[in-house]
Parts: sequence; C-alpha cells; structure tokens
Amino acid sequence: MRFQAWKTLFVLLVLTIGIIFSLPNIFPPDPSVQITTSSAGDGFSEKFIEDLKNKTRNADINDLFFENNDKSILIRTKSYQDQIKLKDFLQKELNENFVVALNLAANTPNWLKSLNAKPMKLGLDLRGGVNFLMEVDTDLLMKTKLESTSSVLRNSLREARIKINSINVDKNNIFIDLSDEEKKEDFNRIISDLGILDVSLVQNSEYELSFSDQEIENTVEYAVLQNLTTLRNRVNELGVSEPIVQREGEKRISVQLPGIQDTAEAKKIIGKTANLEFRLEAKNNSLASRVETFPYRGLKTKLEKKIIISGDRVSDASVGFDENGFPQVNISLDSDGGAQMHRATRNNVGTRMAVLFVEKKISSLNESELSSIKNFYDKKIISLATIQSALANQFRITGLDSPAEASELALLLRAGALAAPMNFVEEGTIGPSLGADNIRLGINSLILGLSLVLIFMVFYYKGFGFIANLAVILNLVLIVSIMSILSATLTLPGIAGIVLTIGMAVDANVLIFSRIREELQRNLKPLEAITSGYDRAFVTIVDANLTTLIVALILYIVGTGPIQGFAITLSVGILTSMFTAILFTRMLVYFVYGRRRNIEKIWI
Repeated sequence: MRFQAWKTLFVLLVLTIGIIFSLPNIFPPDPSVQITTSSAGDGFSEKFIEDLKNKTRNADINDLFFENNDKSILIRTKSYQDQIKLKDFLQKELNENFVVALNLAANTPNWLKSLNAKPMKLGLDLRGGVNFLMEVDTDLLMKTKLESTSSVLRNSLREARIKINSINVDKNNIFIDLSDEEKKEDFNRIISDLGILDVSLVQNSEYELSFSDQEIENTVEYAVLQNLTTLRNRVNELGVSEPIVQREGEKRISVQLPGIQDTAEAKKIIGKTANLEFRLEAKNNSLASRVETFPYRGLKTKLEKKIIISGDRVSDASVGFDENGFPQVNISLDSDGGAQMHRATRNNVGTRMAVLFVEKKISSLNESELSSIKNFYDKKIISLATIQSALANQFRITGLDSPAEASELALLLRAGALAAPMNFVEEGTIGPSLGADNIRLGINSLILGLSLVLIFMVFYYKGFGFIANLAVILNLVLIVSIMSILSATLTLPGIAGIVLTIGMAVDANVLIFSRIREELQRNLKPLEAITSGYDRAFVTIVDANLTTLIVALILYIVGTGPIQGFAITLSVGILTSMFTAILFTRMLVYFVYGRRRNIEKIWI
C-alpha cells in the first residue's frame, strides 16, 4: 500500500486553503448603519464626522463605533434594535443629499482580509436582505414631455409658416395664441398629425392643448417598462445573487437584494440619475443663447444646447477597433433614436458630435458641515468625434485615446439611463421569507442528519468510521470555503443540498469500506484488501457522482431562484465529497496502517 508524497502535499494544501477561507464565517457581522452621499463626491472630513457624532448623541444610543471608509461612514451598533433606531434618527437629521442604509459590518480579522477571505453570503430566507420600493415621478415625466412637445410644435408651425402670438406651457397644458386665423386648417392638421394632443378653444384665437388620456397611459407604461429594464441592468452590475426586480401596480417597481452587504452603494447605483446626451459642436455664427461651453482636454468647446438624443435611445454598445487599429465604440440605437440621429447628422457631415455624461453631484465635503451641503448637475464631455457620414441606427465613435476609455464609454452607453425619474417610496430590510421556525428546522435537520450519520459510521465501520466522519466534517468545511471564495449565496434549499451531500459523501465511504470487507472475506491480507477496496470502488464512485453532477448542472441552467441555490451547493458538495472520500480518507488510512508491516487485523 503506497500513497505518493505529492498526493499528500496536494491534500494538505487543499485542506489548508479550505480551512483558511472558511474561517471568516465564524466571525458574525455587526449590525451597522452606513452613510454615503447620494452621488459622486469627496470623502468625509474629520470636521464632518465630529459634527455627526454630536448629532447622534441626541439619539440616546450607547456604544456607537464610527469608521471613516474613504467615501462612506460606517457606524456599528450593539444590537439590531439600535441599528433601526439609529437609521430612523439619521434619516430625519440628514437631508436628501445623503444615503442612510442598513448594513452588516464584517468582523473578519485583518490577516484574513489580506488574503481576500470573506464570509459566505446568505440569502433572503436565511439572513434577509434589503427591499426598495420605487415610484416613477409621473408629474415630472409629463412636464418634461410637454416641454419637448411644445418645442416640436413650435418648429412645425415655423416650417408651415403659421404665425403665432405666443406659445406657453402651464402645468399640464400648452397654450397657443394663433395670430393667423386663415391657416387654422393647417394648424389643426399639424396637431392631428401629432396624434397625442386634445385641442380646445379657450377664447378668440387662443387654443389649449393637452395630452390625451391614452397618450398619458402609453407614456407612463413605456417609462415604467424602460426603467424596469434599466434597474435590472444596474442590479446585475452589483453582482447580487438571485435578485428580484419586478413591477408593482401602475408605476411602482420593487427591488429585493438578498444577502446584500453594502446597501448604501446598492441604493446609490439603483437610484443613480446619470444620463448621456449627444450634441453637435456649435458653429462660429451660432447665437450665444443657443450655445453652451464645456472643458474638454484642456480646451473650451462650444456645443449646441439642442440635444440630438439621450442615452435611453442606445440599445447596445460594444468596443472595437478601426482599420488603423485605434479603439472605437460601436453604437446601436432604437428606431426612433436612429431616425432622430439621421435627421440631425445628414446635413452636418464634417461637424464634430459630442457625448456628454450628466451626473448629479454634491458640493465638496472637505470643509463643509451637514447643513451646508448642496447638490448640482455636472456635465462633462467624454467623447468628441467628427461625423464622417449621415448616421442612422448603427454608427461608431472614434477619436478615443485608449481601449480603456472606449470600454468605459461602451459601459456607460450600455447601462442606459432611466426613462423617467424615480423616487424611493419605501426602504427596509426583508426578514427571513420562510420564517424563523423554518430556518431553525432547516439548521436542526442538518445537525440531526450529520449526527445520525456520524453515529452510524462509527457503530458500523468502527475505526474506519472515525476516518469517514472526519472526512464528512472536512467536506462541510470545504463546501463553506468554496461557497465563500465564489461569493455564492447560501439559501435554505442550499442547506438541503448540503444535507444531501453528506449522505453522498458517506455513500462513497460505504462503497470503499464494503469493498474492503469483501476483500478481507476473500482472505486477502489487510493492506492488500485496503488497496484493492479503494481501487475497485473508484470507478463506481466516479460514475455515481458524475451522473448526479450532470443533473445538478442541468438544474442550475434551467432552474431559477431556490432551485439554483440547491444546484450550486449540490454541485460543490459532489466535488468536495469525491475529494475527501477518495484522497483524504486514503491518506489517513495510509498513515494509520500503510507504514506498519505484518498487520493481521484492521478495525473495520
């Protein structure tokens, strides 16, 4: 009986890594409250934190620990009751420029953090998560659409040479004072062609225009569906396992993030107000009232105020290289965006077009106190390229400095912008969805199942049973460590997968030990029986586990939610159980019996 030295080193290396990366899970996190700015901004100064500490003294909560983590402040509390109380207090004290969110602050030792070891994530049914209920701001949405329609209408009347005294937007209506009554039929035809406005005569030549009920319904429906898609894309960027993003009612969207650790960052990304604008570079003879100036690469660049399209018209963006090997971004627009782009560029070949990134920011926090923080909209040019031909649904942006810049631009375009502004209506943590009793029963089933298996193995296989039990325990450690390394989320169905894995791990040992007993009954010597038992059972173990692994992979591919959680733990458990049953137990058996000669009996 031999067990090569390289196999021993390999087993010890795997076990060492497994134990190290499973250790963070024995350090429970602290309930905490995290404060960040609602959008991009500087870090928090000591003066700001001191002001915050003075305010929290009024909350009557003891033992608060403050941590300044660059662009966020983490306040640890002693209990979940204090955590909720502190969050409610801070939300009243701080203005809308700050995000106050519940968090779980890890207690992983620094030496484990230096190895990038992190605790395993728990799903909604075990730890809960965070829930956001968001609502589309329909008033602002329709106001913006009304202003846009007013601009389109003004241009159409000018092209038709229909004179008007005035055109004004007031609340939900457009008022037009028509000065040329002879062209009333042409006026009605233009309104009719738009197909979205109801017209009524107020007095004399003044008309009142408003959106039809059907148009309002269609606009809100489009905005909600577009925002639903955008929010799903943003949630995917967070890397959250099994998120739930679904519509609730006419204009609300619910976002549930299980096992999330940084709820403040999640809230900031989900509610991000960033957008993109495509504009033409202004000509030298352009009116000053129609021009805006922006810095770009150290120079002042004048752009037209008129926006060709916004980022919500971009359907896809990818990085590529032109014929000279320089980086470029390939753009695809939806049908309306393509038509607008073509109209804007067909007569402007040779003119440069800019892509502006618009983001809501706050003023510097370095020397500011809580009450003096202000927000503003920042616009910067991220690309300025020459139009080489009339553009349509697909075109490319060139003139970029590096592939990294091209990748960043493509990512911004792909992420998309919200079709309408949204407000956070409700925010809270989600308790275990299956209830505390079911969680307790799930954990108890794991403990009970493991205990019965350990007792049976010792009773039936004696000394070899002890070795099998040690392998089962280490198998659990390896499962936890791999789940932690992969940042996989453990759910209650996942615990069921672990329980099943325990049975399969023991099943492999049963096959090996039963084969050893059979070989002993054939009067083979103990060492020969051990070697033959492991060799003969190997093929059977691999076949059985491989077929189960294939089924687990199929479950993961076609399943969703809880089914995927079960499939993940089952797949990991199959691989670890094969490792512990085939290699680890054989190594232990070798160290117990392999170096001894003339063994007459083994304890099995």
